[in-house]
Amino acid sequence: MSDDEAAAGADDFETVVERVLERVEPDADERETFEAVATELLRRAEDAATERCPDADVVLVGSTARETWISGDRDVDVFVRFPPDIDRDTLERYGLAVGHETLPDGREEYAEHPYVTGELDGFDVDVVPCYRLADATDIRSAVDRTPFHDDYLQARLDAELAREVRLTKAFMKGIGVYGSNLRTRGFSGYLTELLVCEYGGFRELCAAAADWRPPVELDPEAHGDADHQFDDPLVVIDPTDPGRNVAAVCDATNVARLQHYARDLLAEPRLDLFEAEDPAPLDEAALRDHLDRRRTTPVAVRFDAPDLVEDQLYPQLEKSRAGIADALVRRGFDVLRTDAYADETGVVLAELAVAERPAVERHEGPPVHVRAHAEDFFDAYADDPDVYGPFIDGDRYVVEREREFETARGFLESDALLEVALGAHVESALADGYEVLVGDEVAALGPEFGVELAAYFEPVP
Repeated sequence: MSDDEAAAGADDFETVVERVLERVEPDADERETFEAVATELLRRAEDAATERCPDADVVLVGSTARETWISGDRDVDVFVRFPPDIDRDTLERYGLAVGHETLPDGREEYAEHPYVTGELDGFDVDVVPCYRLADATDIRSAVDRTPFHDDYLQARLDAELAREVRLTKAFMKGIGVYGSNLRTRGFSGYLTELLVCEYGGFRELCAAAADWRPPVELDPEAHGDADHQFDDPLVVIDPTDPGRNVAAVCDATNVARLQHYARDLLAEPRLDLFEAEDPAPLDEAALRDHLDRRRTTPVAVRFDAPDLVEDQLYPQLEKSRAGIADALVRRGFDVLRTDAYADETGVVLAELAVAERPAVERHEGPPVHVRAHAEDFFDAYADDPDVYGPFIDGDRYVVEREREFETARGFLESDALLEVALGAHVESALADGYEVLVGDEVAALGPEFGVELAAYFEPVP
């Protein structure tokens, strides 16, 4: 690239960035509204908390507290901190009471312990109880860390870095890697802010990520001597707790996706990389066109989705997807790709390169010279009229026996499906009944999962 081309690319990058900032930076009215909401929430929560425990206090945490929130984001996190000498049951009881007084129309949710979530003047609010501790390494539950994270970043983020964080979050949202929930398995807000602080800005982070060679390890506070090994593609040692990888939930796919789009943005800066957009739903005719072109056999197991929050449901779907895929492969039905979805129903989809197998399968025994095991194998099949053999192939006994399932449908519709590794609630849902769709029948998923099927059959990085 010539110097002129590089300069032009830099100009294009800055032009795109400025246009993105116009969209993502909260304006004066939005900030004023937030300030009013936050002030009222903190007043309500503090009154309710100190009435029950005079030593309690209330803090605002998260991106709104750190001025790194994006225009349109309406999340407010209020943490109610109790002294460490109160017991867990009391903390939970007080925490829920404070939450309900702060948000009279709120509802209870449960993470490591219960909290109250609701809405005030268009803002989504969580009121979360935690312990007020001296050190993050002494935490009693994951939420106890959050105030330490907030203090750490408050001391390091200035207005310029907050601007860079907004750009980074907008980019990550645009390319689909933002969010640490167990459905997305991407970059949390805290992780994103640490990365911007580590590299000094959005563009610098993109340039670094473009050249990452996982596993990548970053240690912002140079803990260095911590006796912890992390087996993750991206490791960011928590500055407040050296035993924790902030990026542990971030999977290899999302790390690679960030790398791909960082390179793409640097090579060709453009606004659409900051604008998340679902693909157009795949209709039945388009789906059939894909199936005709691919000449594969899709199979789907559809069942009533368990009534679970996403962070409980999606790990179970993932376990079930992996278990079903493994069972299909072990039975000779070659799996090209798999996926899993959930809405009113849950679906595990597998696309098969081989959906039917011969009536017999080869079953190899031990080498003949391994006498005890070889004789046991031979004796087991010697008088079985339903097998071919035993015979010797090379140095070992072999039989050809009747295959248990000649078709993928036959396996998926049998009781053997419930014997594979499944998520517990998915297994219960299957035990209550499910249907198997094969080939063109998969088109029946379109009305509920047209967007997901479009992402599957028309994949992008």
